[in-house]
Amino acid sequence: MEKRILTAGEPMGLFIAQEEARLENVRHFSTSVAGAEFNVAVGLTRLGHRVGYLSKVGDDPFGRQIVNCMNENGIDTSLTKIDPNNRTGFMLKSKTSQGDPDIYYYRKASAASTLCPEDLREVDVAAWDALHLTGILPAVSDTARAAVFKLMRAAKEAGVPTFFDPNLRPQLWPSQKLMVKTINELAAIADYVLPGENEGKTLCGSADPEMIGKFYLDLGSGVVIVKTGASGAETYTKTGRFHTDAYPPDKIVDTVGAGDGFAAGVISGVMEGLPLAQAVQRGSAIGTIQIMHVSDNEGLPSREELKRFMDTHRQGGENA
Repeated sequence: MEKRILTAGEPMGLFIAQEEARLENVRHFSTSVAGAEFNVAVGLTRLGHRVGYLSKVGDDPFGRQIVNCMNENGIDTSLTKIDPNNRTGFMLKSKTSQGDPDIYYYRKASAASTLCPEDLREVDVAAWDALHLTGILPAVSDTARAAVFKLMRAAKEAGVPTFFDPNLRPQLWPSQKLMVKTINELAAIADYVLPGENEGKTLCGSADPEMIGKFYLDLGSGVVIVKTGASGAETYTKTGRFHTDAYPPDKIVDTVGAGDGFAAGVISGVMEGLPLAQAVQRGSAIGTIQIMHVSDNEGLPSREELKRFMDTHRQGGENA
C-alpha cells in the first residue's frame, strides 16, 4: 500500500564524534547525512512508501554524498536541485552517554536556505498523498519561510493531509517571538501536529500535554499528538483523547532522531489507514528503535524489523 509523501527541508552533512569530549577537543569523526525531514524520509521509504524531497544542495562533496544517500534509500530526488553557487550545510554532533549530544551548525547561506516560493512552480502538491514539514526549514531564511507557507496552504486547498512537527531550533531564528508566531501559524494550517511537551513551554506557555492539545485544537489543527518522552504520547482530537505508552529501549545510544522516527511511524500508519491509536503506537515503537542506534537515521526499521521489535517488546513494561 505505497503512498506518495512529499517533504521539504535541508539535508546536511554530519560529522559524528567518535569519542566523548567537547566538540573542540574531538579528534575523530565519522560522516553521515542529517536533517529532520531527511530522517523522516528514510523512515518512510524503509516502510515501503515513496517520498519526494524538495530541497537544494551544493555542487560539493556533501551535496553529492546527500544525493547518493537519498538514492541508496530510494528517496525521490527529482525535486532536489543542485545549486552551483551555494554550499551544502553541515553540522557537528558530540558523542555522549548522558542526555542529548551537543550540536554545532554550519548552515548560514547554505544552498537549502535559498529555497523560495518560485522553486515551487514545478511542484504539484495535489499529486501527493500527504505533506510532511517541520519548523526547521522556515527558520533558515525569509524566502524558505515563505515557501513553507505556500506549500502548506496549497496542500490545504488540495485536501492533501499535512503533518507538521515543530522541531524547534531557536539558534536558527532571528528571535523567539518570530519563531513562536511562525510555528503556531503553520500548526494552525496542519491536519496533524506533533509537538513535544518541552516545546509546549515555549510555544503554548505550558508543558502540560492537555493544555498543548487544547491550544492547537483551538487554533484549528485537526489532531495533536504530544510527545512526552519516556512516558509515551498523548493524543487529542476534537472528539476525544488517548494515551500511548512508550516502548522501553534495551539501551539508549543516541537520542537524536527519536522524534523523526516517531513522525515516520505516525505518518505511515495514518496513510495506511490504521486507527489513529495504532499509528501512534507505531510511532512510539520506531522512536525507541532509533534511540538504540548512533546515527540520526541508521536505526530506522524496515517493516519486518518493526514487526519483530513490536512482537518482542512491550509498551510501558519489561521486554520479552
